[in-house]
Amino acid sequence: MFLQAATGAPGIIQLLLPFIIMFAVFYFILLRPQQAQQKKRKEMLNSLKQGDKVVTVGGILGEIVALREDYLTLKIADNCEVRISRSGVSSVIE
Repeated sequence: MFLQAATGAPGIIQLLLPFIIMFAVFYFILLRPQQAQQKKRKEMLNSLKQGDKVVTVGGILGEIVALREDYLTLKIADNCEVRISRSGVSSVIE
């Protein structure tokens, strides 16, 4: 009778183990790489300077003419400048 009671019910560790494993896999496959990518993008946006050639999220290529705290001015053609949000920059062209 004592043996039956001890082996009949699973422990709390056995019940929670699948959820712990799923969370660990979720963290290492999705969350951690996304955080690294966000950090890299933030560093790129903070290192923008006048004269850099950039591509916007919309696909417009231009050269940075002026920088402000939250927006920048791009020269996209002769006598044609546009003002965009800093977060609208997709990448810097080397």
